[in-house]
Amino acid sequence: MYFQGNRRRGEDGITVVIDFLLSNARLVLGVGGAAMLGIATLAVKRLIERAGRAADDEKVEQKMAESWEELSLVSASPTMIRKGIEGVVMKHVAKAAKQQKADLCQQPQASSLELQPKPESKSKRLQLCVLSLQERLQQYYHTRAALSPHEVQRAQSLALDICTEIQGFLHSRHPDMPLGEMSLGGSLLDDLQVVTADHACLLVPLQLEASLWRLVPGEETLLTHPLHWMVRRINLEYFPRGLSYWDRYLVGGYLSSEAVVNMFNKAVMETVNWPSISSTMDSLVRPVPGGPELRIEIRPGNGEDRSRCSDQPLFISMLPLLREGDVVLTAQPELTSPWVNAWHLSLYPWETQRLTQLDTADDGHRRQTLKTLKAVCRLNPALRPLEAAPLANLILHLSDGASDWSESSLDVRFQQCITELIGYLEQGALHSYFKPAVNLLSSLSEDQVDQMGFMLYCAVSEPEILLI
Repeated sequence: MYFQGNRRRGEDGITVVIDFLLSNARLVLGVGGAAMLGIATLAVKRLIERAGRAADDEKVEQKMAESWEELSLVSASPTMIRKGIEGVVMKHVAKAAKQQKADLCQQPQASSLELQPKPESKSKRLQLCVLSLQERLQQYYHTRAALSPHEVQRAQSLALDICTEIQGFLHSRHPDMPLGEMSLGGSLLDDLQVVTADHACLLVPLQLEASLWRLVPGEETLLTHPLHWMVRRINLEYFPRGLSYWDRYLVGGYLSSEAVVNMFNKAVMETVNWPSISSTMDSLVRPVPGGPELRIEIRPGNGEDRSRCSDQPLFISMLPLLREGDVVLTAQPELTSPWVNAWHLSLYPWETQRLTQLDTADDGHRRQTLKTLKAVCRLNPALRPLEAAPLANLILHLSDGASDWSESSLDVRFQQCITELIGYLEQGALHSYFKPAVNLLSSLSEDQVDQMGFMLYCAVSEPEILLI
């Protein structure tokens, strides 16, 4: 029997009691106790609803057991759900209660024929209900995460046109500047971009004389940060300052990444004739002002309607970089501030290469799992602060213990990723796979950790809520 259409006796009284407990929980139990009470209230509410909505072909005892299992998770809730989460919990409880009340009050007074759903809509609903988590993950990946080949090709073509224009401009205006061949990089080129093709990287390699410069690992500098390297000018007694083109950007005997970025900002962003390039590319092309990043916006359009074009813009980030073996250092002051001489050690090439090697070795689907997680985080406001690097390292750490990454195990690995991520958030640290001293969660605020922890904790019992 179905009970969701009937109002149970005492429902208003229970609601009043629950609201009173929640409103006074913080005074009596404190912040942590109020959070636990809020989560327990959600679990009890689901227990009552499931018992009332049990289908004819399901056993009430089974649904009650599932609800009690969820309620038992409250005692094992991550301790990191601390300050501020009681507000999030109360918001979700109030929203669920109001929605339920509205549904009960707005039952249509229609005939039995009108209440019957159309066969087509009913079949679609049944189809959604019978989908397993594995099938939902596949559907989510193909409809929400993965990009169409046409979209990727279009974005790569626009980025390549900008690359050609800027490289030609620098060669003509600064022929003595020792630069390598510019190229495109990032997730768009590595088939790791999700949801929409809206950003790419323009790699600008600087050529340094090996006898005049030395890359100093971050652990050997005064900063002692593994990702903050420095580039020292050496042999000044034999090769005085001025012999290298890059000597003009020295600060305290080191090549300044901030000075290099400022130079490219003046040489490219403030000098290039962007209207001319816009006309050539039949798109609106302009630099993005403000901030230390070298970013260019491309908005497809034609004629006088370019500025009104509603197509998704493409953002190109210029990255001056240094290469030595497998080490890639990028000039990104937004990551190394306030140290003007520090260069950022990019771990992205190592992480991407490792994932590809592992998938190739066992025909696994780690990259697909990563793209699904990236799409989930990007489309979920609570998880949006979680960037790609922590997710990639999460999968790399899991790969050391979990051997089955086949397509048939995507649901198991997805649920495992949720559980492991909750543990890392509880600890407040997710260490880099290649640089264990680096905490990839250090940039998250306490409120962000609380919101992400609550969302993931709710997804432990119902992972489908992340795939909506």
